[in-house]
Amino acid sequence: MTAAFRLDLAGLEPGPAQVWGGVRLVPLLRAAPVEGLRLHAELYRDGYGSVVTGPRTTYTSYIPHGFVADWGADAGQRGPAAAYGTQLRGGQGGQEAVAGMPLSVHRRMARREAKHRLRFLPLHLALEGLLSLHFGGPSIAWAEWSRQALRHGLSPRVEEAYLGADVRGLDDALRVFEVHPGQCGLALYVADALAAVFAVPHPADYRALHDTLLLDLYGELVYQYALFGAALPDYRPALGDPGSVPELRAAVAREERAWRAFHDGTMAAGLLDGEYRAQRVHRAGPFTLHRFLPAFRPRQENHIGEAITAADGRIAYLKTFRLSEAQVRRGHLLSRLAAHDWHFADTAADLGLTPAELAQRLRSAGVAHLLRQDLADAARRPPSGRGAGSAR
Repeated sequence: MTAAFRLDLAGLEPGPAQVWGGVRLVPLLRAAPVEGLRLHAELYRDGYGSVVTGPRTTYTSYIPHGFVADWGADAGQRGPAAAYGTQLRGGQGGQEAVAGMPLSVHRRMARREAKHRLRFLPLHLALEGLLSLHFGGPSIAWAEWSRQALRHGLSPRVEEAYLGADVRGLDDALRVFEVHPGQCGLALYVADALAAVFAVPHPADYRALHDTLLLDLYGELVYQYALFGAALPDYRPALGDPGSVPELRAAVAREERAWRAFHDGTMAAGLLDGEYRAQRVHRAGPFTLHRFLPAFRPRQENHIGEAITAADGRIAYLKTFRLSEAQVRRGHLLSRLAAHDWHFADTAADLGLTPAELAQRLRSAGVAHLLRQDLADAARRPPSGRGAGSAR
């Protein structure tokens, strides 16, 4: 069951940005923590993991860590909480790892482990939602679709991402970053393109989880921007020449307001102004865990993510992932096909394309295996006649 979802960072104020090379880190500050919820991390020694997400459906990825949410009036008091750091989960019985590539098997993306404790896999919850988008393939056996598409849908479906430790400059930027009092999150920019937003309910949680940003996954665009982007300029407030301490305070307050408006209204506008469809994953007392997908707008900023919202709608936890242009195109085409019950000609007309051009788009998007073989072969031939149209 999905519903319209709007990202609102109410209660999270952007603090002064810090720059390291091509990476800009903007702290997100809370005047007061979200009461009744705490987060801490579990580190998985093996890294590679597999999660059974449905009948004959498995999600496999590099899963180096998970988050545990503790809620209730005494959250953080029942055993280890984020303020005490992360935990390293060793092998069963203290056995040494065997040669080869070990694989951890996790039970569900989000699983309640105790009455007031929920374990979930950060970002993988959102990525699994992307991979399962129209995973079943054609819902009607139209003549254009291959037998494989009708029998197996999009299986297997693969998306690529980069580990944070591989994003150039991110390690150093996080190491030298000065964590602010009251900081409960971070907006990460690479070449001033918004790469990710991470928010937690409590400042102690953030201090313990700050370094886990290196264990997160990032899209191709973020990796390339970090690799080829130049050093960024720093934003410096224009205080003028105040003649007294009250005038200086007024100038600082004015610049802080201007920075917050510029950050939320310009730098993060692609995330905050987007349209999302959210799926409720788990309810944990007064808190609800969601994952969300964008509208897949071509040539625009698109993010997927997951959030925990409080009873009053405030975001207590947030983690986002910026999609690459190729991922957006795939999502857009699959969404338009599903909207037209996978009718090939109707979808092509909706996109302003000929059927041959739509076949070419599907081939370029990496899902040509859905097409009947003769259509897939025709899509490989150089186009003739009118040029390729533009997806709307």
